[in-house]
Amino acid sequence: MNSTERSQLRRLPNRGSHELETIHKILDAGFLAHVGFCVNAQPFVIPTLYGREDDHLFLHGSAASRMLRTLQAGAPACVTVALVDGLVLARSAFHHSINYRSVVAFGTCHLVAETAEKLHALTTVSEHLIRGRWDDVRSPNEKELKATSVLRFDIEEASAKVRVGPPVDDEEDYALPVWAGILPLRLTPGAPTPDVRMVSGVEPPNYIKSFREKQTTNGDR
Repeated sequence: MNSTERSQLRRLPNRGSHELETIHKILDAGFLAHVGFCVNAQPFVIPTLYGREDDHLFLHGSAASRMLRTLQAGAPACVTVALVDGLVLARSAFHHSINYRSVVAFGTCHLVAETAEKLHALTTVSEHLIRGRWDDVRSPNEKELKATSVLRFDIEEASAKVRVGPPVDDEEDYALPVWAGILPLRLTPGAPTPDVRMVSGVEPPNYIKSFREKQTTNGDR
């Protein structure tokens, strides 16, 4: 992916990448994006669900959302996704860190207005959350679609950054009698908890079971 000054990797560039495969893989593994934009020189950063298709992300929310109205008007946006894989515990306070995967993407948004395209975008977001869910639930009605805005965020440029491995201490600190290493962290789904008002006799669908099995096995989707 092309890069300019705004997506140039300055701090520890050896951890970074502009390769699409790396960027897409991190975006596909995440659930929550943080969308940055400015209104009257005041910056805002809003967490939101998303779905990826090729080199763009679909964002959705209330038609009254300030974020969506601002981005729809053409304001530049910065979208970030970060996954924490572990705490890196060093022998010195200075060298503590985390192992992580992250993407910083820059671009602009366009309103998805046509009904079929809007439903496709919402399906993409739903399937990003958990595959198979969209076909299992009631589709949005006309009133719900009217109350929902959907934007396509076109990724103009992006960079990924990844840290893996053990702590890197100063050479003289390796002799200190201090435990050092990695405390791995994983997002692991628990047992499904049924809604108290659910119709009796409805079991968790297979896509929930397979989601749990896959997450428990390898931690990625």
